Amino acid sequence: MNNNNISNKETSPATTDIPDETISPGYANYVLGVLFVVYVFNFIDRQVMSVFIGPIKQEFGASDTQMGLLVGFAFALLYTFAGIPIARWADSGNRRNIIAIGLTLWSAMTVASGMARSFAQLAIARVFVGIGEAAGSPPAHSLIADYFPLSRRATALAIYSAGAFVGSGLAYLGGGYLREYFDWRMAFIVLGAPGLIVALVLRFTVKEPPRGYSEQRTANAESSTFGQTLKFLVTSRSWVYLMAGFSLLSLTGYAVLMWGFEFFGRIHGMAPISIGNWMGLIVGIGGSVGTIAGGRLVDRMAPKNPARGLWAPVVVTLAGFPLGAVFLLADSQLLSLLCFAPFYVLLNVYVPAMYSYNQNMARLRMRATAAAIMLFVANIVGAGLGPLLVGLLSDLFAPSVGVESIRYALLCALGLGVVGGALLLVSSLTVERDLLRTL
Repeated sequence: MNNNNISNKETSPATTDIPDETISPGYANYVLGVLFVVYVFNFIDRQVMSVFIGPIKQEFGASDTQMGLLVGFAFALLYTFAGIPIARWADSGNRRNIIAIGLTLWSAMTVASGMARSFAQLAIARVFVGIGEAAGSPPAHSLIADYFPLSRRATALAIYSAGAFVGSGLAYLGGGYLREYFDWRMAFIVLGAPGLIVALVLRFTVKEPPRGYSEQRTANAESSTFGQTLKFLVTSRSWVYLMAGFSLLSLTGYAVLMWGFEFFGRIHGMAPISIGNWMGLIVGIGGSVGTIAGGRLVDRMAPKNPARGLWAPVVVTLAGFPLGAVFLLADSQLLSLLCFAPFYVLLNVYVPAMYSYNQNMARLRMRATAAAIMLFVANIVGAGLGPLLVGLLSDLFAPSVGVESIRYALLCALGLGVVGGALLLVSSLTVERDLLRTL
């Protein structure tokens, strides 16, 4: 990182802690580490629900469709809609404080989920978890873009993104143990409470940097309006295809994350703690390895050839889809697990390219809003529609194939991911031209 002093006259002292100081690479890495831990808790609190679909369904007499709504749209709808105004706030306000407030809310509401006495109460608690988590990634993406220059940005975003897989893995590991020996209520309380401590660490140890610090650029005094930001982005052909492709690949990813636990239980008859151990390791380690490798791939290829920096990780991800089909169709438990592991690694190689190119295609004071728009689109389709679609298809297929319905519902989600990958390849055709629009 360039350590020259930078003076940002357009940055208000109220929204930055270091207007005229240097940021050391070590401190930038520390901030990235804190944001990584925040994202870990984001996905622990989000993912633990998938471990307990069975017990919650049984206690409240719900269908797969209702559970799909609970783990999908009940969380994702307010998550995505709240993300836009929160990101607008983050493009002009103190991003660190916004993340800390959101972390406090979603952790408290995760604890409250464990105290719900009806399906409706649980759904309301999950809605508020979604609102809190909406304050996480858009401001974090913007902070990372200011702490890390273009040459290191994709890797930094990849490390941050790996928090999703570490958090999901810990949710599976801890949730599997808690499901085996305790009940689902205890799991929400135990896994939600530590986030309140992390919120304090974030608030009092992370500094708010000037806008454009890592690029030695000064942001305009006023941030763009939401309409201006959206208009700027949608007039980019590559950005539109980027959103469409990312949405469908996200649908595949969330479908596997939210229904994978049930798949192994229903199809292969695995015990909860065994599923938790396997999925915890595969999702936590495999997802992280794939994401960080994808970030390194983008940082290596994008400076010389921006188009290759986008299409190369997408091709790697698509190469893993045949393994995904075997994972779902195999009758052997061992073969299914052995194919699931490399499939999940490759499934996430493309992710850093999405976050990095989305930030790079936005102007400085559009970045948090651009991240929120991206997450809005991807989460409506991915986190919202993905689990719901699998639940609906599972109920639809059940009369003819019985318990096997979950297998074929997930296979349909896999097919949509292939379409998403193809759209991302189309995006790479014009990305170099569209990146020049931000200069």
